[in-house]
Amino acid sequence: MLKQRVLTALAIGPTSLVLLFVLGGGWFATFVGLLVAGSAWEWSNLSGGENLKDRALFTITVIALMALGWSSGIALETWPLWIALAGWLLCLYWVVSYPEQVDQWESRGVRYAMGLWVLLPCWVGLLLLRESPVWLLYVLFLVWGADIAAYFAGRAYGNRKLAPRVSPGKSWAGVYGALGGTAFLALLMALWQGMGIGQTLVLIIISGVVTAASVLGDLNESMLKRYRGIKDSGNLLPGHGGLLDRIDSLTAAIPIFALLAPWIG
Repeated sequence: MLKQRVLTALAIGPTSLVLLFVLGGGWFATFVGLLVAGSAWEWSNLSGGENLKDRALFTITVIALMALGWSSGIALETWPLWIALAGWLLCLYWVVSYPEQVDQWESRGVRYAMGLWVLLPCWVGLLLLRESPVWLLYVLFLVWGADIAAYFAGRAYGNRKLAPRVSPGKSWAGVYGALGGTAFLALLMALWQGMGIGQTLVLIIISGVVTAASVLGDLNESMLKRYRGIKDSGNLLPGHGGLLDRIDSLTAAIPIFALLAPWIG
C-alpha cells in the first residue's frame, strides 16, 4: 500500500502542478473541470447514489453547470464564492453537531445540493486564482503545508480529539500545528513579496481562516463517509482512495481564499 501511495503521488503530483500553471483560459477550465467532474462522480456515492445512473446524472449536471458558467462568464464572478461561504458555515454547524442534526441533511437531495456548493465554487475559485499564479501556488502550499504540520503535531501531542464522532484521528494539537505552520508560511510569503506590517498581518489572519476552512473540508467529507459507512470516497487513485479524499481540504480552502485574497492587496 505504501508503494502504491508513493508511486501514485509521484505520478499525479508534478503532472498536476505543471498542468495547473502551463494551461490557461479554456484549457485550464477544462482540466480543472475534469477534476471536479471526477469528484462529482464520487460525491454521488457520498449522497447515497449507488447505481451508475445516479452517479452519471449528477456528474453530467455538474459538467453542464460548469459549461453554462464558462459560456456566460459567471465562472469569473465572485458571487458563487459567497454561496460557498454560506454553505460551508452550514456544513460547520452540521459537523459540530454530528450526529444530532443528521436529519437536516441525510436526504439525498440535500447531500446533492451540498455537493453543488462544495464543488462548483471550488472550480470558480481556481479560475479566479489562475489570474494570479503566485497566489494559486500559495494556497496550494498552504493547504499541503497545513496537512503536513497537522500530521506531525497530532502524532506528537494529539491527546485531545477535535471531532471524535466525525474523525477520531484528528486532534486539537493537529489544528494548532497547522495554524503555526501556515503562519510561518505566510511570513515567508510576506518577506518574498516585500509586504509591510499591515499587509503581513492581514495575510496571516487570512491564512489562518483558510487553514481552518481546509480542516472543515476534510471533516465534512469524513462526516459523509461515516454516515455512509465507507472508508474512501472512491478508488480512482491506487493507494490513495478517491479523488475527493485528496482534494477535500481544497474544496473549502480554494473558494474561501479566492474570496478573501483581495483584502491582502
